[in-house]
Amino acid sequence: MGRKGPTLHEIARDAGVSTATVSRVARGVGQVSPETRAKVLEAIEKHHFRPSHLGRALVERRHAALGIVFPGLSGPYYSEVINGFEQEALEASVSVLIMGTHLLKQSGDLVLGMADRVDGLAVMGGALPDDVVRRLQDYGDPVVLLASRPLVGVPTVRIENAAAMARLTAHLLTDHGYEHLAFVGNPDGSPDATYRWQGFLQAHQRAGVEPPAEPIRVGLQQSDGFIATSRLLDDGRRPRAIVCANDETALGVVVALMDRGLRVPHDIAVTGFDDIPMATLMASGLTTVHQPMRELGRETARLLLRHVDGEVDAALDRVLETQVVIRGSCGCGG
Repeated sequence: MGRKGPTLHEIARDAGVSTATVSRVARGVGQVSPETRAKVLEAIEKHHFRPSHLGRALVERRHAALGIVFPGLSGPYYSEVINGFEQEALEASVSVLIMGTHLLKQSGDLVLGMADRVDGLAVMGGALPDDVVRRLQDYGDPVVLLASRPLVGVPTVRIENAAAMARLTAHLLTDHGYEHLAFVGNPDGSPDATYRWQGFLQAHQRAGVEPPAEPIRVGLQQSDGFIATSRLLDDGRRPRAIVCANDETALGVVVALMDRGLRVPHDIAVTGFDDIPMATLMASGLTTVHQPMRELGRETARLLLRHVDGEVDAALDRVLETQVVIRGSCGCGG
């Protein structure tokens, strides 16, 4: 991006304050004590810091645009999150630029270039390496992490994953008495899937039941659920219940079981995560975890707009609640 000179982190470190405080002092906004302001101004002068790229442009919202970066863009989950993000942005009279990195090698450079065209960026977990997020921060770009594991110094908005999956798995283990469960989803590279796998393991530990050694590592699309189920059955493994990292995968599992002449939940129970609209279309309904996808997008946009205005604590970690939704696919019969 061609930016030079000292960074916000260098000024903040020298003054012994947060980057948000440096931002407020540089732009002349917000509440800062006279003593702190003096320390920051001294550090700015010492480093010959000229925050024009950060100050007026952000105060005036020069671009009147926010960016949001995903690892991919297909499926109902992303559309719901984008819808919520765009709604909040429109109410603030700013536009939205959307990028799917699809894990391309040059995605870091593409996002750094995008940062020059927006006033702040929301980055979904798994879309970018941590070092690229840090580079964005060093350049003075407001960044909020979305559905990500927390990163020190970066505001984050995420949902309750591990505890929700533990509750759902405990329902299968304890309420139904199922002993042999399989987990379909790949924790590698996906913070959400990682937390859900951890919750799955925690429930087994608490119930005193031996969990599977490994998850069935596939993606998060319906076709991946079909592939995972076919792999399980072809290998002669037939779990009593299949716990999926998301609803799309679960729907693929159901199709694969039907293709083999197996019944859900009588032969094998199936659960998902997200509560997408299609989760209610099965004859018995899909037992799942409801997460507020649209609100996740809205809250991320709200937080990012506040960050652009220098009003967000970099240590903020906002966790939205989730709810287990019991339908028929787990064996409850309704």
